[in-house]
Amino acid sequence: MTWDQPDPFTLPLAATADDIDGLDHTNNGTYVRWCEQVAWAHSESLGLAVADYRRLDRAMAIRRAEYDYLLPTQLGDRLTLGTWIFAGDGKLTLERRFQLLRDSDQATVLRGRWELVCIEVSSGRARRMPPEFLRAYLPVVHDPGR
Repeated sequence: MTWDQPDPFTLPLAATADDIDGLDHTNNGTYVRWCEQVAWAHSESLGLAVADYRRLDRAMAIRRAEYDYLLPTQLGDRLTLGTWIFAGDGKLTLERRFQLLRDSDQATVLRGRWELVCIEVSSGRARRMPPEFLRAYLPVVHDPGR
C-alpha cells in the first residue's frame, strides 16, 4: 500500500448499505465516524482507552478537523484507513492525520487531519498532557516535515 507516512496504524473497513447515501456513494459522515473509530483503536493499542481518559480526567479533544474527500467509494468497497500522530507543542497539543485507501486499486480516497488539545474532562478546560499520555503518544509521533 502507498501510504503518505511510514508505519500507519490501520483499520480494515468495508462500505455497507448503512454507509451509502442517496447518490450511491459512501456518506461523508461515515468517513468521519471511521476516523473516530481508527483513532480510538490506535489510542487503545497504545494503552489509553476511554476508561483511562476518565480516570485521569484528561482527554485529547478535537479542536479542528479537516477532511479532503478525493474519490467516492461505493457499497462493498474494501478499504484500509491509516492514522498517525504528529507532534504538537509537547504540552497541550497533538495532530492526528488520516489516509483512506481503496484496496482494489490503492487509490487514496480521503485524507484528514485533526488538531487535538488536551482537556480536563470535568471542566472542558485545556490542561497539560499527563505523563501517561506522553508515555503512550510520544514514542509513535511522526516528523511533521515528512
